[in-house]
Amino acid sequence: MTSRAGALLSPEGAELLALVARARAAGEPALATAARLRRDHPAGLVAAATAQDELRVAADAKFSRARDMLFTRAGLEQASSETTARHRAARLSAAAPDRGGRLADLGCGIGGDLIALAAGREVLAVDTDGDHLLMAAHNAGVYQVAAGVQTREADVRDVALAGVTTVFADPARRSPRGAAARRRLRPGDSEPPLDWCFALISQVPDVVIKAAPGLPAGTTPDGWETEFVADGRDLKEAVLWSPALATATARATVLPAGDTLTPEPGDPVPVRAPGACLFDPSPAVTRAGLVEDLARRLGAWKIDDQIAFLSAGTARTTPFARTLIVVESAPWHEKHFARRLRELGIGAADLRRRGLAGDVDQIHRRLRLSGPHRATVVLTRVANRPWGLICVEPGADLDPRTRTGPDPRPDPRTGLRS
Repeated sequence: MTSRAGALLSPEGAELLALVARARAAGEPALATAARLRRDHPAGLVAAATAQDELRVAADAKFSRARDMLFTRAGLEQASSETTARHRAARLSAAAPDRGGRLADLGCGIGGDLIALAAGREVLAVDTDGDHLLMAAHNAGVYQVAAGVQTREADVRDVALAGVTTVFADPARRSPRGAAARRRLRPGDSEPPLDWCFALISQVPDVVIKAAPGLPAGTTPDGWETEFVADGRDLKEAVLWSPALATATARATVLPAGDTLTPEPGDPVPVRAPGACLFDPSPAVTRAGLVEDLARRLGAWKIDDQIAFLSAGTARTTPFARTLIVVESAPWHEKHFARRLRELGIGAADLRRRGLAGDVDQIHRRLRLSGPHRATVVLTRVANRPWGLICVEPGADLDPRTRTGPDPRPDPRTGLRS
């Protein structure tokens, strides 16, 4: 019996994929396209082609050649994007430039990482899903890196690693099918378990493990490095580097530029009232536990012992945090802030709540915003007191540094505005 992937890779499947894409580009509704194509093609193959076309469109966010690739929905969801996979492959090459040899991609899925890892080296791609293996090999071919790829349908725990010098493991972060599927996965759970992945270093020293970004603290054994990767402000994944490849205990990486932050020991970071600038650290920085390290790099301070926001007297641009200019800083009283927002003409606001309880949507409605300007309203804690800040992007109309007349911010020592 031909698999779904095999059917789509057949001449008739390839023809149907082209016809569906052409109809979509012409604006024909998907249902009308499917009804028309079923007159001359098997209904099951038409359904597979139309579903595949939808996945290709969705995959544009991850892959530059998505329209020629093949996916399953689960495979696309778990696949690394082209940007994150290339970052990881480049770091692996830099960490072990002289080791070369064969790489095993254990749990290759549809080949998101395989595409980056297979450039210029031999790779054994292993997965229990035969459709995924066909798709992975096809997708590697789309990127012209399939020459050194060998696929194997097997449980990764049954694969001998003789001759393998590097292992990349991507354990599934979803329950197996059947009775086990009813078990809810907890953060850090995977199949195979992470403990099995960690033990791979007894066979191959160079091991890289892709994990979910919600990995609980303390999961990684001593000597391993935990890297949290964000693309812009979106936290994507955690990557665990074996002791032979690790260069730090923790790392925050922000793509697409690939800027990295590692521990920077120094004096304790002071805690003070908010100043003229607020830094909202990247989620990669907070998950890596590097907020104080970022503060030392920026010459900033914390506004509360338990809160990740940082502040400084002067704005600085950094890839590791969003920089905001403080327009108003005061103890949080909803009516006071609603009045100030109206006075400032703020009609659109992004509410950021950290360290305070409350329904953000309800608070947003009660503020009754009106005006031409946009701001970020931060609800947080300062010295263990509920606190609010009205902030704008650097250079915005309400940026006090670009305005003339009185400074609308209160003096941090007196709480009074000039």
